[in-house]
Amino acid sequence: MNVAQKLISSHLAEGEMKAGNEIAVSIDQTLTQDATGTMAYLEFEAMGIPHVRTKVSVSYVDHNTLQSGFENADDHRFLQTIASKYGVFFSRPGNGICHQVHLERFARPGQTLLGSDSHTPNAGALGMLAIGAGGLNVALAMAGEPFWLVMPKVVKMNLKGSLKKGVSAKDIILDVLRQLSVKGGVGKIIEYTGEALKDLTVPERATITNMGAELGATSSVFPSDDQTRAFLKAQGREDDWVELVPDTDAVYDEEREVNLDTLAPLVAAPSSPDNIRTVQDVKGIPVKQVCIGSCVNSSYADLMVSAKILKGKKVHPDVSLTISPGSRQTLQMVSGNGALADLVSAGARILESTCGPCIGMGQSPPTGAVTLRTFNRNFPGRSGTPNDQSYLCSPVTASVSAITGAITDPAEVLNGPIVIPLPDRYIIDDAMIIPPSKEPEKVMVERGPNIKPFPVKSPLEESLTSRVIIKVGDNITTDDIMPAGAKILPLRSNIPAISEYVFSKIDSEFISRAKESDGGIVVGGNNYGQGSSREHAALAPMYLGIKVVFAKSFARIHKDNLINFGIIPLMLTPEIYNFLQEGRVVEFPSLAEEVKNADTITFIDKTSGKTFSSEHRLTQRQREIILAGGLLNYVKNKS
Repeated sequence: MNVAQKLISSHLAEGEMKAGNEIAVSIDQTLTQDATGTMAYLEFEAMGIPHVRTKVSVSYVDHNTLQSGFENADDHRFLQTIASKYGVFFSRPGNGICHQVHLERFARPGQTLLGSDSHTPNAGALGMLAIGAGGLNVALAMAGEPFWLVMPKVVKMNLKGSLKKGVSAKDIILDVLRQLSVKGGVGKIIEYTGEALKDLTVPERATITNMGAELGATSSVFPSDDQTRAFLKAQGREDDWVELVPDTDAVYDEEREVNLDTLAPLVAAPSSPDNIRTVQDVKGIPVKQVCIGSCVNSSYADLMVSAKILKGKKVHPDVSLTISPGSRQTLQMVSGNGALADLVSAGARILESTCGPCIGMGQSPPTGAVTLRTFNRNFPGRSGTPNDQSYLCSPVTASVSAITGAITDPAEVLNGPIVIPLPDRYIIDDAMIIPPSKEPEKVMVERGPNIKPFPVKSPLEESLTSRVIIKVGDNITTDDIMPAGAKILPLRSNIPAISEYVFSKIDSEFISRAKESDGGIVVGGNNYGQGSSREHAALAPMYLGIKVVFAKSFARIHKDNLINFGIIPLMLTPEIYNFLQEGRVVEFPSLAEEVKNADTITFIDKTSGKTFSSEHRLTQRQREIILAGGLLNYVKNKS
């Protein structure tokens, strides 16, 4: 077997490991972050279970640390107290980004991790099966339930050769995106193999597995080998290491390769992670902002690369440079060895150890200006500036460009490869990771006034007549459906309030139409719901009365979230997509019966009388979830 198959087989709870079959895997660890965690813990609490049933569960605060009102501070108190009560570790604000801290302190080869954040596969760098999911799925995993998914195909991505001057791990994953696109990984696990692995450190591997989320992949994984052991030893966790490598006769569903010998520095141009260009193609474009950080490129090694390039130099007077360390450990390390002083002396602004500008939480670029970012997403407007010009790149490209004031090919200005030896021992200080209470019965969960009850949908109607209230195109993101940013994210535990912003970036009249029609139908194109795992992009539309979403294809996590909240995802042919315009009223005469017993759903256009049918592609279990009105109802009915 390959590594992915070994991980799945050792955790297989139900089903057959055949691509396309629905399977269930047991979950060893979970993680949540504060933008998704409040709802996840409200959902867990609603199950009435006194203690989490995982080996390790961790609640991180890394998204909404800006306390410009009471909402975030209140939610942080809620998260800390509910974690203490139910057996969850709590990583305090300032301790770091969930994926970076989890890699350092909790991730273990051979185990499974389910996280309420789409970049959870970051931990695949350590030989874990790490999967992003909606908060309700994570709540169920904390309750001891297995995670259900369609058995993915496993793609062998062979890395051959070695990295050259100016080229880094970020360029590897950008090349994979160039090959596969933002929807090319759907239904797949990307497994990395090849001769180059011996030289790729765990932080470099994490950059690759992290941004595998932009492929739409279920997960990405590296073997657990000598590099894994060295990293865990330096973290004081060598006892957590186990070897996990593919068998010599391992079989894969698909094979591809990246030749590191010929790889050049790359960027993802506006406004999609798969709009890949060589730096040579875009060099010379003036840059006004450079941001280094996010969960994909904020490790000790990443910041040391930037510090080495910037040492003794100055940031261009037209450029604002920000640095976001990925963890408190990283910040302590670069503070102690003088690298932080080199960054500050060069003119960099040091931000908190949080997601920050990656999720539009501060540092929005100027109007019409190019911002160069070491982040994983450059969806339109994600930075907080409408019509932004956001390019994604490596810390190497970002650092040299910050000095020149224009996009610059590092291979042309560096004297040679930048080698950053990883420490034999990282600074170990877990004081900001608070273990759960030993007396949970004495813990009082603190709830601020912004925390509202979890909304629950009623069982599926026997028939339905509804109106198309919005039609959108391809690659609609969860940012498009449910925007983030400093104004909206503090409302994440208040569904009535946050629902007022559904589709607000695309259509300011959507909310009024939804209210006038008492809900309605959404029509989308290919890869509907790509991007963040935020379940609010399904939960808030459900609260508004959305019953059906038609699309040519769905992103995996978002489709699961729609089903979790009782919204039916239906497949569209090009003919039906062209026909279903905004304002059309359609009737589903036998909706519940067809969900239960048929493979297609019949609907009638009320104006023309034309009858159509669309596939739902639901498994038997998903049919039952839809009929129950969502996953929470389904679980309660079972018990």
